Amino acid sequence: MGIGLGSLNGPEYEARLRKPFVPPSVTLKDIHAAVPKHLLRKDPLKATSYVLRDIALTALLFKFGSCINPWGASAFGGSLNPGWQVSIVKTGLWGVYWWTQGLVWAGIFCLGHDAGHGTLFNSSTLNNVVGFILHTALLIPYFAWRSTHHAHHKATSSIERDENYVPYTRSDYKLPTKEQAHKFDYAEVFEETPIYTLGRMLIMQGFGWWVYLSKNTMGSKMYPPGTNHFDPNSPLFKPAQRKSIIISNIGLTCMLSFLFWLGPSLVAKYYFVPYLTMMFTYLHHSDPTIPHYRKDEWTFLRGAAATVDRPLLGWMGRFFFHNISHDHVAHHFFISAPFYNGPQITNAIKTVLKDDYNYDSTPSFYALWRSFTQCLFIEEDEDIAFYKNKNGEALRVIDQEYERKKLSKSRQISPPTSPGNASTP
Repeated sequence: MGIGLGSLNGPEYEARLRKPFVPPSVTLKDIHAAVPKHLLRKDPLKATSYVLRDIALTALLFKFGSCINPWGASAFGGSLNPGWQVSIVKTGLWGVYWWTQGLVWAGIFCLGHDAGHGTLFNSSTLNNVVGFILHTALLIPYFAWRSTHHAHHKATSSIERDENYVPYTRSDYKLPTKEQAHKFDYAEVFEETPIYTLGRMLIMQGFGWWVYLSKNTMGSKMYPPGTNHFDPNSPLFKPAQRKSIIISNIGLTCMLSFLFWLGPSLVAKYYFVPYLTMMFTYLHHSDPTIPHYRKDEWTFLRGAAATVDRPLLGWMGRFFFHNISHDHVAHHFFISAPFYNGPQITNAIKTVLKDDYNYDSTPSFYALWRSFTQCLFIEEDEDIAFYKNKNGEALRVIDQEYERKKLSKSRQISPPTSPGNASTP
């Protein structure tokens, strides 16, 4: 596998590669019947406790960060020799601050995300106020993001209608057809050094969010060039949503003004570095074993099932990310369910989805590398499409029996040829 780390693949991932793909055959009724209704009910007090917890952790970490330089100036109470020992400890403490604050802010993003879905409180107004405050603090245009994110949930993994992580196609890279393409054609487009690939991956993870917001990169192709999340008249939004987009922009302007007032030194140390560590959404929907659908092959159920649960950062992911990676499949089937019930909902739907439930224990940072290097493009002529790699190869195939049945069915429902258009023998 790529750089010789195939042994890092989780057994669930390897099992999917070995099994030809057949779309899920269960029904939404089956899935909803498996989940107890009390798991879908909100608990505003519990939600409030999570919001207050993350705000308190942010404040405590700010306090911790503000003590690092004074501790260093005193050589940590005289316990260290001034010089390299103090420098090493200070650097380590700043690393702890940046890493932990990034985790907390990723959790705050998740809470704002849940507020956008209306799953924190019973009041839509309270949900939107809390979501707006939390997301604006992280320079996220809450109402603009909320609009396109809802559209993403309505059409997950639909190549024509999804709003996020829409795959590039062969023609996007100006590649020859799959019948005419040679190894050189792929190498000319995709061949690069591992160091360069790593650099691109880090840039995508650190700044790809802003590229998507400002240029709609990897967003829906139904929109014209220049489409972005900041223009109230953008085709991303309905006319009734335009006032809320302006509110999002005002919030961002106020937050940016506050950061400018703090000054570049404080912002760099306390805000910018941990901000860059918030990265986890790409892997939910970008995987060599997960399909994307066109036309009549897409259904809500198939799209919701075409995502992957990952134990990102283990217990830290559970604690800080509010189950967003561990229970992402459940989130797509039950977007109105509160996140803290995600583990129980996941256990319930696994009994129904069975082999159609996608889980991957692959170490997440390797999985990120794997998807970044293997999920490059899809074909234009496939109604069920799997990502292809730099050699023009898809790692997973569609079950041939399913393809035969689909072809037979399409022939049965095709309209008969009219006599006037029939060809003569």
